[in-house]
Amino acid sequence: MRRLRQLVVGLAPVVIVLVLGELHAHLIGHYAFTGTQRFAWTAGYVLLLEGFAYIAGVLDDEQSTVSVVWSALVAAFGGAFAISLIQLALGSLLLPREVVFGTALILFPFYVVMGLTSQSAWSEGGDRILAVVAPDEGLALEADFQRAPERPGRLVAILDPAAVATVESPSPGERGLELIDVAGATRATVVVLGRDALADEWTVAQAAVLHGRGVRVRTLALFYDQWFGKLPVADLERISLMFDIQELHTRSYARLKRVIDLMAAGIGLVVLVIAVPLVWLADRFGNRGPLLYRQVRTGKGGRPFTILKFRTMPPSTSEAEWTKESDPRLGFVGRWLRRLHLDELPQSVNILRGELSLVGPRPEQPRYVDELAEKIPYYDVRHLVLPGVTGWAQVKFGYAAGVEDALEKLQYEFFYLRHQGPILDTRILARTLRSVVRADGR
Repeated sequence: MRRLRQLVVGLAPVVIVLVLGELHAHLIGHYAFTGTQRFAWTAGYVLLLEGFAYIAGVLDDEQSTVSVVWSALVAAFGGAFAISLIQLALGSLLLPREVVFGTALILFPFYVVMGLTSQSAWSEGGDRILAVVAPDEGLALEADFQRAPERPGRLVAILDPAAVATVESPSPGERGLELIDVAGATRATVVVLGRDALADEWTVAQAAVLHGRGVRVRTLALFYDQWFGKLPVADLERISLMFDIQELHTRSYARLKRVIDLMAAGIGLVVLVIAVPLVWLADRFGNRGPLLYRQVRTGKGGRPFTILKFRTMPPSTSEAEWTKESDPRLGFVGRWLRRLHLDELPQSVNILRGELSLVGPRPEQPRYVDELAEKIPYYDVRHLVLPGVTGWAQVKFGYAAGVEDALEKLQYEFFYLRHQGPILDTRILARTLRSVVRADGR
């Protein structure tokens, strides 16, 4: 059902723009529509609309009504204003305003309706998951489903491996719960096996029977990878060295990433030049003190570097502590700089110097790195690549406010290191833009 909804949302701009283009060509403009530059502009407009729809997240789940309306507004009218500015800059008005803004006016209510029904479709659809995991792993699974999984689904049962049959015996009463029976009773579509369950031959044999009946079987590590975009805590140490890191092992990707970083830094510096007088003026009224904030962070290979940011707190306040949700140290100006991520603009200089990448694990302060490296196995693996302005852990979890949060983020960072590549980097950048559009920063 969700895939059908995604298909409908994806096709809507195509259909609406083409229909309005044809109607305008035959009824108003009296010109040929296909095979002309007008059609090329139309195709470009469709691509812009698709991009804005993804960035705005019109089908995102767990949105409030206000967020749904705001996302629909950005998705529908963002593309319209963007194509209008491009045409104005190029001096070409081949795409009629009736088509541009007519499409936006139709898409806006359509996106609102699709967004409002997305959450109920998410909770009602998806997979029915039966997990055979240890009690602590079961609690972690339940908690992760309360966040934002990458796939829809719900836990229909959690079984302790000790309660599942461990030997095939002629006496059913001596075997405990039969996995096959529980899966049938709960109508499970996915069975997840933890480490203890995988160690029992009879449990694995029953899972094999279920697999033959069309039920998907996943290890706990693979399930976390596919449904949550992270690696489970129990497997961090075991598989931390069992995958290639593209930035280290694939030179072509490393070169491509550096080229993109330099392009982004160039654009960022232009925006920074424009933003400096505006931020300075805002600081004069609501955030008096130095314009920039400098702090030592740990970079690639454990080397320290000085990160640059627009200052978001009064000079008398320490920004060296863990960042908190709705941090009381932030003033009015600083809060909006954080929410719009404008405080990150000076990091364009760090990217240009080769100290930061556009995408990667967020750099931490050395004192926190020392503390976390002592408490979390293989924490230093994250320092094998350049840290980033944004990253998978950042868009999935946000800022860490302590050791427990840092461990949670590390699970997402290992997922990024395992799947690092242009496609995942693009997803991260799109979600970051979505966060900027929604002013979701802290």
